[in-house]
Parts: sequence; C-alpha cells; structure tokens
Amino acid sequence: MLKGELFIAGERRASSDRFQGQDPATGAAIEDVSFAGASEADVADACAAAEAAFAPYSTLPLEQRAQFLEAIATEIEALGDALVERACRETGLPPARITGERGRTAGQLRLFAAEVRDGRWQRVRIDHADPARIPPKPDLRLRMIPLGPVAVFGASNFPLAFSVAGGDTASALAAGCPVVVKGHRAHPGTAELVAGAITRAAASTGMPAGVFSLVNGTSRRVGEALVADPRIQAVGFTGSRAGGEALMRIAAARPRPIPIYAEMSAVNPVIILPHALAARGTALGAAFVASLAMGAGQFCTNPGLVLAVDGPDLDAFIDAAGTALTGQPAQTMLTQGIWEAFEQGKAKLGASAHVTAVTQGAEGTGPNQGRAALFSVKGSDLLADPVHLHEVFGVSSVVVRCADMDELIATVGQLEGQLTATLQVDAADHPAGARLLPVLERTVGRIIANGWPTGVEVGHAMVHGGPYPATSDSRSTSVGSMAIDRFLRPVSYQDMPAELLPPVLNDGAQDNIGARIDGRWA
Repeated sequence: MLKGELFIAGERRASSDRFQGQDPATGAAIEDVSFAGASEADVADACAAAEAAFAPYSTLPLEQRAQFLEAIATEIEALGDALVERACRETGLPPARITGERGRTAGQLRLFAAEVRDGRWQRVRIDHADPARIPPKPDLRLRMIPLGPVAVFGASNFPLAFSVAGGDTASALAAGCPVVVKGHRAHPGTAELVAGAITRAAASTGMPAGVFSLVNGTSRRVGEALVADPRIQAVGFTGSRAGGEALMRIAAARPRPIPIYAEMSAVNPVIILPHALAARGTALGAAFVASLAMGAGQFCTNPGLVLAVDGPDLDAFIDAAGTALTGQPAQTMLTQGIWEAFEQGKAKLGASAHVTAVTQGAEGTGPNQGRAALFSVKGSDLLADPVHLHEVFGVSSVVVRCADMDELIATVGQLEGQLTATLQVDAADHPAGARLLPVLERTVGRIIANGWPTGVEVGHAMVHGGPYPATSDSRSTSVGSMAIDRFLRPVSYQDMPAELLPPVLNDGAQDNIGARIDGRWA
C-alpha cells in the first residue's frame, strides 16, 4: 500500500509538503495518495546516512554486496502486478512495455551482482620491488576503490530501468557506493514501490541503513541541495540538456567539484548509403517509422535525423516513411511538460525557412497525445540554423537531402556528439562506410549497422554514452557492466606492509580476476 513517504536510511518519513502524481492519459491528478516533498534537511539527513554507511558498505565481502543486488531484483519481481499497474497509470505506457522494463531492471541488477563477484573491475596491478635496480624500484600495488556516496536522478522516460533501481543505482551499489535517489516527480508511486523493495532487500541482507535513501519533490531545490551536499561524490543523471547542464554548474562550483555523469541530448543520425537506399529504400522507410514511433518517440536513442544522397531513391524512402507515419496514431506522452516541449519543437522546425513539412500522423483525441511529424531539409541548409539539430523528444524526425557523399560526410562531421549513429549499408557501400567510420567514431558512442538505434542491450560490450552533449563525459557508459567504472577511482599502495594491504593486493590473492603482475596479465 502506498503511503506517500520518503525513505531515509531504511526509515519512512512524512512531510507537510505534499504533491500528487498525474495520469497523463487523462490529464488529471491521481488522487489515491499524495506524496511527501523532501526538505533540504531531509536531503542532508539522507546524505549524512549515506556517508555513515560508506565505510561499512564498501568494505563488505564482495559476495554480500552481490547478494544485496540480487535481493533487490527478487523484491522488485515480487511486487507483481501492483508495480506494473502503477507505472502504467503514472506514465501512460502500456503494460507490455512496463513488464519488459521490469525484466530489464532485474536483469541488470543481476548482471552487476555477477560483475561484483567476478572481481576484474578492481583492475589489480602489482609491480614487485627491485632493490638492486638503480635507483631502487619500489613495490607498487593498485586497485580501484569506490568514490563515496552517489546521487542518482530518476528519468522520466524509464520509470524502472533508469530510475530508482535503474542502471545508475545498480552500478553505484555494485561499485560499493551508497545511493541517494531523487525520484522523478512524474512517477512517485512507482518510485515508492521500488524504494520499498530496495529497503527490504537491504534489511534482509544486513546492509548498513544508509546504503539507500529516496527523496522526492517538485521543487528544483531538492536536486540542487543533493548535488551541492559535500558528502555526495558523484552524480548519475538521465534527462534534458538544460537539467544536466544545471547540475554540472552546481557540481563545478563546489569547493571540491565532483563528476556528473549526465546523459542529455541526441538526435541519433541514421545514414542510408546509396546502394542500400536503392535496393531497399521503401522497406527502410517503413522500418524507420516503426523505430521512430516506438514508445511515443520517448527514447534517448530515437532516430531524429536521417541523412542520404538526394535523388529518386531518397524520394521513394520518404514516400514510404510518409505513408507509414501518416497512419501513425497519436500517442500519450509521459507528462504534460514533455508534450508541450514536443509541440514547441515541431513548431520551431516548421517555422524554419529551410524546412519542408513532409507529413503528420493522426491528430490526438485526448490529453498529452503527441502527433507524429516528418520534415526534410537540404544538406547545405542543415547547419545554417541550429533548430534543425535540436532534439525533439517525441515522434519527430528530419530527413536531410545531401547533394553527394562528400556533403553527407562533411555534414556528419559537424554534428554534435551523439549516443548512436546508424548505417544502412549494403556490400557495395562498404567503401563509403569505411570513409564514414572514422568520422562517426569521433562523434558517437555506438555505431549500428543495418538496424535501428532504439533498443539498448544490457551487456558487457554496450556503450550508452557519447561526446557532449549526448553525455557530459564521453569516456563513460550508463548501460552495461562498464558503467561501474564511473563510480570507482584508482589508489596505489607503495611499499605497504602485507598486513596493511587490502586483501586483494596480497601476493597470490588474484586468482581468476585478471591481475597485471610485473607488467604481464596473469
């Protein structure tokens, strides 16, 4: 049963500052319960508890840390239909989508449990001493350690997989960092249910109380206080560019700045090379719209830009895409604010002198329903006005008509950083693809061949990141086992007595963790 309370170090806490969730499908408040808005004192208490939990949690045996992550997954699954129903009501997303996202959330928690047990993330390196060398060589031993308490901001578009127990929380806990989550105001009931699951998992596995807290609220001051708190040592954020940049400014202005791992903005270009366009342009047009419209276009990897060489083959692609999009029903968007921003983004595109409106989907019949739109622009005009390159979060995309491959490659080279780029390529296009790959490698985090960017596999080789403004740090990923690296830092121990060394750095303690000993991998 929902109580509308905060979770501070294992304890529920009420507040006089209350707000209600909204049903985006009706535009009305969900009146069964109101939710507590955190005060700055609540935020400070959560951060103090996380700091107190850091030493005992980070030094637990790795097996206990892994069991905690697995227990969270089990508790979330045990919520059953109640979690799915609440998430659907608060987001307008269908049950199948929420059920799949719940599976992904549990799966990535178990992935990180396995990663913790594996131990290679500690990156142990040992250089033994050589006292006979001139000058004498010291004994050096290195391992990665957790940064400290981490703040995580829940995402609007993934109420489970990128929110309270999502990838940022899972990877931070895996690294040994307590977590304070700022829940997203759009799905407070979902957040409360998941926070309860984490709290029960922490209690059943004997974790220190401050290992997890949830603070909610509609005021920006909650998130600002969280990032500014001196006990927080890193931040995971998925959201708008404006929101991410605001947090980055707060973090940079601290007496001791901290890293912000913000995933913010991308148009995820799809590049259709000439032979692929000629051979299957019509089929690609329909498949493109299927990717574009998935989840009402509210994926961070949505294909918001298509580039191809102009001509009859591109006309065929646009005709097919236009036909598919014209029949696309309007879909309920996550919040009124997201729907309003979507409408404003389309209006700005439509007002550009360089842009041609290709077609629109069906009109909405209810509140917050986004009407799909497709535009086109010449390659020579694309960079003339920044509005053409702004992410429009929803079912909207721009087809870029390039004069030739040289213009296409030059245009791609001037794009901002992106999460993904997609190549539609046939064998005869491989020479052109080879020219593009070095450009794309400098621009994006993930390059896809003959697929579509929507859909992010959670695994060991996934990169969900990219150069700015796709993310604030292009060296990191927010999805996959490598996400743990964001919340670790290296420490080297020189000539340390064996009795004082962390156990993993003692000679012979590196079995099966891939240590580098005297320069060679063992």
